[in-house]
Amino acid sequence: MTLRTILHVDLDAFFAAVEQRDRPELRGRPVIVGGAGGEDSRGVVSAASYEARVFGVHSAMSLREAYRRCPNGVFLPVDGRRYQAASRDVMAILRRFTPQVEPISIDEAFLDVTGSAALFGDGPAIARQVKHDVRAEVGLTASVGVASTKLVAKIASDLRKPDGLVVVAPGEEAAFLAPLPISRLWGVGEKTAKVLADYAVRTIGDLAALPPDLVERRFGKHGSSLVERARGIDPDPVHEGDPAKLVGHEHTFDHDTSDPETIERTLLGMADGVAGRLRSAGVRASTVTVKIRDSSFRTITRQRTLAEPTDMTEPIFRAAIELARPEVRGIRVRLLGVTASNLGERQQLSLFESGEPRRRRAVEAADALRHRYGERVVTRARLLGAGLPAPFERDPRNPLDRRALGRRADPAGVPGDTGGAGRPARRDSVGDTDAEEIPPDDA
Repeated sequence: MTLRTILHVDLDAFFAAVEQRDRPELRGRPVIVGGAGGEDSRGVVSAASYEARVFGVHSAMSLREAYRRCPNGVFLPVDGRRYQAASRDVMAILRRFTPQVEPISIDEAFLDVTGSAALFGDGPAIARQVKHDVRAEVGLTASVGVASTKLVAKIASDLRKPDGLVVVAPGEEAAFLAPLPISRLWGVGEKTAKVLADYAVRTIGDLAALPPDLVERRFGKHGSSLVERARGIDPDPVHEGDPAKLVGHEHTFDHDTSDPETIERTLLGMADGVAGRLRSAGVRASTVTVKIRDSSFRTITRQRTLAEPTDMTEPIFRAAIELARPEVRGIRVRLLGVTASNLGERQQLSLFESGEPRRRRAVEAADALRHRYGERVVTRARLLGAGLPAPFERDPRNPLDRRALGRRADPAGVPGDTGGAGRPARRDSVGDTDAEEIPPDDA
């Protein structure tokens, strides 16, 4: 069997690095991306420059805590459009070396370069060229891990940040992993690590030395895969990912609110964004879910199946409003979310299809304008001055959005504007989560 050569490319402190690239006066200063700093800040850190990390600031930390630790830091809002543009530039460079590229977030991707050696050299040579091209053409640094498996390449890329290059030779995977703390292994979270500690497991090598049947008795089928990974075994191929099962948006308010108009406008903005993403990808949704979190952090989700699958704002918004209204009475709302699921391909409109053809033509015309001139060129009157993030943020981790981007090449040869003028730290989600905000940049 031919050994694979896998690269994991991870941009260093991506959001903060883009800010420092575009604003030279910020270079060498502690930059914290996620929102305004201050003792009353809401939200979380999306990215922290390495200068800020000296103060203990890291992604997913509350902005309030980040300000406490680094009051002289430069606090900036997330600028999704610029980050998306930089990400696209980097991904285009990666695809020069192989068509087998698997983006796993806006700032990292796996590459299978097994078949690229004749053109570009071995794995380390390709990794060095990738790093050079990303720095020269995009102005950013990347850390790269080279190995025969995705798991080992991913762990390797994280060991010498920033601007690192770690190569694990074939056959050395287990030895490379052995001294590392068990927390670095995929599938080992805080709870699993505590259970493994009962077996005197502190390092990946400790786990690799355990009999697989012992671990399987404790963790079930998951246990045997844990031991395999601890020994560097990971047959998972580089691929474009599974089809998206849902698409959604969430918004955390700067101040908890009970105002019905604010709540309804927020639901409308998110429904509009979800519908736009569905249309871009050529799919319709049959189920709408709303998520509500109140000021005490109690979370409620409610779901409804639509009479007909849709990719239009109105039925999604109508369902969201009807689901949310009974739940928001008498509470102060901290977070709202709207998700569409049960996705299916959009069929060609038939002559007798229910709906309003003129409305669809108007919506598709507005989509075309946003595609060409930016997401904010057309908006609903009710959303003017709402202060919401742009509702059309694309998530490169979502196969649905990657598909949409592939469909949006401008006929004149100008790449489509992906929008991205929103604030992804306020979570454009693929899949539901109990995390209030999940920043996409943490490297």
